[in-house]
Amino acid sequence: MHVPDGFIDLPVSAATGAVAVGAVAVSLRGARRELDERTAPLAGLVAAFIFAVQMLNFPVAAGTSGHLLGGALAAILVGPYTGVLCISVVLLMQGILFADGGLTALGVNITDMAVVTTVVSYALFRGLVRILPRTRRSVTVSSFAAALVSVPAAALAFTFFYAVGGTTDIPIGKVLTGMAGVHLLIGIGEATITALTVGAVIAVRPDLVHGARGLSAPLKLRVGGELVDAAPESSPVAAPAAARSSRTVWATGLVTALVLAGFVSFYASADPDGLEKVAADQGIDKKTEPHHNADSPLADYGVEDISDARVSGGLAGAIGVGATVAVGSGVFWAVSRRRTATAAASGSASRSAGGRV
Repeated sequence: MHVPDGFIDLPVSAATGAVAVGAVAVSLRGARRELDERTAPLAGLVAAFIFAVQMLNFPVAAGTSGHLLGGALAAILVGPYTGVLCISVVLLMQGILFADGGLTALGVNITDMAVVTTVVSYALFRGLVRILPRTRRSVTVSSFAAALVSVPAAALAFTFFYAVGGTTDIPIGKVLTGMAGVHLLIGIGEATITALTVGAVIAVRPDLVHGARGLSAPLKLRVGGELVDAAPESSPVAAPAAARSSRTVWATGLVTALVLAGFVSFYASADPDGLEKVAADQGIDKKTEPHHNADSPLADYGVEDISDARVSGGLAGAIGVGATVAVGSGVFWAVSRRRTATAAASGSASRSAGGRV
């Protein structure tokens, strides 16, 4: 659902750009409460994993494909504020390196694909978790429902932006019907991927899943190939095992992302995605502008001067995963360090105040 330059006029693009900047600023502040030294690397991995899975377009109808948006997945795994940042990093990497999604439309894409999907999905997820039994299965089921709803919500948001600032004169009813119908189908794929991923992480390290915190079920760690009850976090016995398990999750996730982007992506559907199909059918794309980075050596997810499509696409995907995990991890490490510094300053101030009493 990456909106290119030319679909939305300049005033609405500027307005959504302001919304996106504000949302990122709020998310940077809110992410301090969600991230620490243990979860910051996972957030960088989540961004890279979403980048990789977005390369895997899956067929949803005749001549149409879909791909993961990732807002629900990111919000449930690492928290809603960090989730907005994860998707924003992915969109930034895609726009700058791969000419995917217009640069003047970056505000539209962040508002739609990062903010709307994250806010809608996490609100529904939290509501379902509160009323369902507090089990890991409930978290997985809730993640499925939240992801399913997030995609049509993003489609409706785009329809609103187009109604206000579309550059072509197309009846909004046709746009709404086309976007809602196909993206409901794409939402099923989004929900399946999200539930499978959340369920896989919960099975190994439920304490790393933001949306699963506070479950009554005891934490399990995989030690020596077996799941065992974890000792309390403060225990010196639990810390090394938890650290090893976190590194295993991170390494496994990174390898999975590299395999998906570097190899599996070659077999992804070549059909246009939902927005591209609707745009072509309804004439929304009549005023599409060339991407500002169309001459990027990685444009269109291929490496310049490499003629073999399999090698070119695979190498581009691997580069994208590496760049996304590096940038994302750097951002989230800095946010977590800011939280640590703030906590240390508060603690020092409290001790000083206590000493003066």
